[in-house]
This record gives sequence, structure tokens and C-alpha cells, in this order.
Amino acid sequence: MRSPDVVILGAGAAGLMCALTAAARGRRVLVVDRSNKAGKKILMSGGGRCNFTNMYAEPANFASQNPHFCKSALARYTPWDFIAMVGEHGVPYHEKKLGQLFCDNKSKDILNMLLDECAQAGVELHVNTEVSEIERLRDGGGYALSTDTLGPVEAASLVVATGGLSIPTLGSTGFGYEIARQFGHSVFPTRAGLVPFTASGELKELCVELTGTSVPSVVACNGQSFRENILFTHRGLSGPAILQISSFWNPGDVVEINLLPDRDALEWLQGQRSERPDAELKTVLAEVFTRKMAALLFPSKPMKQHTPAELTAIATRLNAWQVTPAGTEGYRTAEVTLGGVDTRDISSQTMESRLSPGLYFIGEVLDVTGWLGGFNFQWAWASAHAAAQYV
Repeated sequence: MRSPDVVILGAGAAGLMCALTAAARGRRVLVVDRSNKAGKKILMSGGGRCNFTNMYAEPANFASQNPHFCKSALARYTPWDFIAMVGEHGVPYHEKKLGQLFCDNKSKDILNMLLDECAQAGVELHVNTEVSEIERLRDGGGYALSTDTLGPVEAASLVVATGGLSIPTLGSTGFGYEIARQFGHSVFPTRAGLVPFTASGELKELCVELTGTSVPSVVACNGQSFRENILFTHRGLSGPAILQISSFWNPGDVVEINLLPDRDALEWLQGQRSERPDAELKTVLAEVFTRKMAALLFPSKPMKQHTPAELTAIATRLNAWQVTPAGTEGYRTAEVTLGGVDTRDISSQTMESRLSPGLYFIGEVLDVTGWLGGFNFQWAWASAHAAAQYV
């Protein structure tokens, strides 16, 4: 019978961070993961360079049914705390934009840092390990687990760091939600977040024609807006602005895209009509878009032949293009899972269950979802660090 002080389910960002921090406090920590290696999502993140935090992370950058929940943990473990660890390990990094910090080399630098810290602190890590059953000990003093490779395990503290449902090829399952329900917790419906949109009909045809084209835009839906690039794909729309707004979109909602965020399209078109009456519309538009996109957006004729009403309609589409996505690409390509364990029954100070003492939830399994740009990693670090003080 193995009997560590703490068992952590999941060897991802949150699980490893919790493990190294708790072990540094002198706790005997066992981490188990059903995947064949630790930190798979870390390795593929940020295009292989791991956008490991955001310098400007604050509670406003997170979506939750309980928006105040994340404040305590984020305040107690800031981006600068994690940056300090990165610096201590000599991991080279840079700011890409908007406070997003990436490794200069590869994501493996961050994973190796976490694994080295775990090893130095004496964390016991086992991958390829399935947990088949979890029970509360009769005396209420902890939890008993049945595993396929380690046999029975008992621990006073059990930390659920199993992540969400995004990118199932990396081994994600709904196991964390099952554990939450088993011990009386509510789980909000989950759906894919930070995910590309799919398109149908005329929009799909346009996207297919423009596959690979990227355009700086402001994208808005349900009171939220983001200024970033959109990317046309053979399935629909992607790019940072689309991924961001996808977390605020519901099926059937209209998404508004401003393709010319720095200018009043009508004023500009009227000026072009006056200054260059013989120029084709597609020629004018090719000065701000690619030639192909300019030719595909609208039927083209000389500027002088466009009536005021036509120019107004063109300008409206440029500054407020209304699109209705057919759907999203789903968990297959989603970077995060929206929804999850209801935080109202979790302590924001300790991440411990209010319903089952000794049970903790951290990271993506909770109903806390960050924006694109390093925010979800910062939540993983902060929530893990909070729990690690108490396990």
C-alpha cells in the first residue's frame, strides 16, 4: 500500500506546479497520469514555444460563472513569480506581443524546468497509470485509489488536475468531472473554447478561396471584442481574434468583423471615388487587402459607377461584416474547455472542496477559462500554487 501525503491526478501544467510546490514544503507527493508522458499539452502549446504566461494577467481576462473566484489565487501567484522561476533556470524567452511571453527555443524548456523542480523536491511521478476507483476513507482522513500499475494508494489529500476535454489526442477525458460529481459537486456544461469557426454556404466558399489569408480586424460578439488577426481557412475562420471571440459565441450568434479597424470605410471610399473616379473598386481595395481578397469581396466596377447607396453597403460590410458561423471545430482543435467544476463549492483561498475535505481541484477542470495569450497557463500556475500551500 502506497501512502503519500498527497496524490495529484494529472501531470500537466497545474499538476506539476502543485507537485513541486507541495513537495518543497516537505510533503510526500505522488503524481499519476494516464498518458505516456508528462506535460503533453505544454509541449504543443504556443506553436511549440509555450506561451507560458502573460505579463498583464488579471481577473478580467478570465471567464467564469463565478468571476470573483480567480482573484485570490491570481493575486498570490503573479506572472512575475513564474517569470522568476524561468529566470532561475536560465530559460530564454521573449515577449511576442500584448504581454505574451514565449520560449526562445522550445516548449520543452518549460516542461524540463517543471520536471527538474519536481525531481529536486522528491516528487514521485508515474505515467501510463490509470485510476479506476476513488473512495473516501471511512474515518474521513483521506482517499483510497485503485490503480492499474501501482496497486492501492491512500493519501490524506487528493488533487484533481486532469484538465478539460480539449485536444483529446493528448489524452484528455472527462475524468475530473466524474470525480467532482462523485463527491457532490455540480459541473457546468462544457464546450470548446479558443477554437476556430466552421462555415457553410457562401461564407464557406469565400473562406476556401481565401485560405491562408490573414487580416488585422476587430471581431465582436455578445458584448466582447478583440483586435487581432483573422485567418481564412478551408473550413472557415481562425486566427487569434476568432479564437478569442469563440469563447463568447453561442450557436446561432452573429459575429461582427471590422476588416478596416483603423478607418471609416465610407469616408475612405467616398474620398477614393472623388479622387480616382476611373479606378476599379478591386484596385482600390487591393491597397489594403490582398489582390485576391479585393477581387472576391465585391463585384468590381469603376468607382464613379458606384451609387452612394452601393458605397454605403460596401462600407458597412468592411466595417461591420456580419457572419454567422456554422459551428466550431470542437474539442479536436480547441485550446481550452469552457465550463467545468462549479467553483461555488470550492474555496478560492485553498482550492479545496467545501463538500469533501482533502479534495482539491486546480487548473482547467474548474469553471475558469482564460483568454488566448498565456492566461490559461497563469491560471494553472496560480491555482496549483494556492492548493499546494494547504495539501
